[in-house]
Amino acid sequence: MTRRKQAKGYQDALIIGIPSKGRLQENANGFFANAGLKVKQAPGGREYVGRLSGIDNVAVAFLSASEIVARLEDGSIHFGVTGEDLIRENLEDADKVVEFVLPLGFGYADVIVAVPQSWIDVETMADLDDVALAFHRRHGRRLRIATKYINTTRRFFADHGIADYRIVESAGATEGAPAAGTAEAIVDITTTGSTLAANNLKILDDGVMLKSQANLVASLTANWSAGALKAAGAMLDRIDAKLSAETHVVVSARGKLNRVKLVKEVTTEFNCTAQPDEGALSFLCPRGVLQAVATRLRDAGADAVTVTSAEYIFHAQNALMDRLRKRLKLKK
Repeated sequence: MTRRKQAKGYQDALIIGIPSKGRLQENANGFFANAGLKVKQAPGGREYVGRLSGIDNVAVAFLSASEIVARLEDGSIHFGVTGEDLIRENLEDADKVVEFVLPLGFGYADVIVAVPQSWIDVETMADLDDVALAFHRRHGRRLRIATKYINTTRRFFADHGIADYRIVESAGATEGAPAAGTAEAIVDITTTGSTLAANNLKILDDGVMLKSQANLVASLTANWSAGALKAAGAMLDRIDAKLSAETHVVVSARGKLNRVKLVKEVTTEFNCTAQPDEGALSFLCPRGVLQAVATRLRDAGADAVTVTSAEYIFHAQNALMDRLRKRLKLKK
């Protein structure tokens, strides 16, 4: 695998690829800003034209979605924000080349198999296999599948034992191919399904090939220098702390309480963590168990239960960075 050289002056920097335009760029910038890491775009014509506020030694490259995938593969960027569908389609063995660090909660799209609604007896991939065989016998040619997702389609169809078809590479609006007579079925992405319905298409019951969304993705082929690793640790630490603050609260109780008993019960049953507090009995808890924990503490004799939100919650261990270091086969 050929690895591109990093731009002069950035050999030791952590390089992050962010979409260069559109909604994905807006959402990516919003994700980093939410963790207190605002993307700063600088003027000039250099390849790397941005940085993250709050962390030194980070360069941001504004790239197209396809370029982000290519550069994650050749190792010229350390992280990229891109859709899982593009990674799976363009990297033959994606999980050996990249680490999916974190799903980001935007850029949702399902890669699906769809057929005409008039095919009333075709509801599953097995049904499609039967149709493909019958189509070949009747017409003397293979069933045509229009798609931009060539590699993903081949893998999915092979997993379902379907071989009697041929791919028609789609250059335009894939969902219009059956109506235009250029294909009998399609593989495409969809978010709401409304465009498919408008083109009189339906998704097969087991035809969802991939439920994709934008991910923060790390390259396993990049040059992870000491400087890049340090910056990555700081970035992932901030992201992890923000995510923990959004999903957890501190629940505190005062009163005549059996502390030993309650600590054992609450930590075991509700997946909370006891917090050091000289006065109140406090726990760091997932937001979803807030009511149940408060009820348990009141039933146990708490005079009052208070709930506090935090802006960041930094843990002793950063699970995101620990997992990345493991994939890179680095010691802690």
